[in-house]
Amino acid sequence: MKYRKLGRTDMEVSVVCLGCWALIGDDTWGEQDRSDSVAAIHAALDAGINFFDTAEGYGRGESEELLGRALGPRRKDAVIATKVSAGTYDRETVAEHCERSLRRLGTDVIDLYQIHWPRKDMDMTEALGAMEALKQAGKIRAVGVSNFGRSFLSESLDVGRVETNQLAYSLLWRAVEHEVQPVCFENEIGILCYSPLCQGLLTGKFAAADDVPAGRARTRLFSKDRPQARHDEPGCEEAVFRALDDIREVCDGIGKPMGQVALAWLLAQDAVTSVVAGARNASQAAQNAAAADLDLADDVVRKLSEATDPVKQHVGTNADMWQSDSRMER
Repeated sequence: MKYRKLGRTDMEVSVVCLGCWALIGDDTWGEQDRSDSVAAIHAALDAGINFFDTAEGYGRGESEELLGRALGPRRKDAVIATKVSAGTYDRETVAEHCERSLRRLGTDVIDLYQIHWPRKDMDMTEALGAMEALKQAGKIRAVGVSNFGRSFLSESLDVGRVETNQLAYSLLWRAVEHEVQPVCFENEIGILCYSPLCQGLLTGKFAAADDVPAGRARTRLFSKDRPQARHDEPGCEEAVFRALDDIREVCDGIGKPMGQVALAWLLAQDAVTSVVAGARNASQAAQNAAAADLDLADDVVRKLSEATDPVKQHVGTNADMWQSDSRMER
């Protein structure tokens, strides 16, 4: 396993992070055996993963509770990231949310506390002030944000320091490269890549768009006519599956699994600190961890980028994977 500094902090985190949303199961991921979830957390630790990402919004706190119980005495070996989804971001409200997360996680400090989504009516000074107050009180170690586009991120830089920005970023979803990634790189804000396998597309398990479950086919890559879609765009399904064919050819050429190659490609990109990869059992956790040791040759990275350039251009600068009216910008 390889490790990188979390922003400008002294925390070293594994370049593969275990994402804990899928561990609880829901309409997107389907049913989930909790014993498999606990086994995935233990397997991640055994493989050298020390970074775990959850949120109070995942199963109304169930993901936090599960992670806390599974870590148990191994809490000392883990860097825990969770997210706050407060309706307002005044100090009292954020502090209350933080205390509930601390209880569910069974810990006295959250290593990285992130604002889950920005709000159009957010007072950035108030929000980051609330987070900084928690840091000064010893409740959290570092402040991060999630889903902050260029406008929100630039505004936050005028107010205070954030160490990370968690973004939807993968070989098939590269919208952050246009405007957000450069700001992160310039200001030493680490990018944490969620949905790095694009909700399973980059594992190669789906042969065609119609094979993708409805809960995973609601992004802007797919047609607005798909069930559960919340956008008004035609999508680019043909381009996506052409790209997947090209990616598969590159992976076959180097003899590596598509999922590991997709994660390794991300780790070769500017400002990326860690990929937040979900796993539903011990085997998947171990497979994801192996991506940390896969160093792709420059020409392989280039070929993979070229394969998905048409999708990147179609998606454009809107980095919100689900909505045409971006929630990530003012």
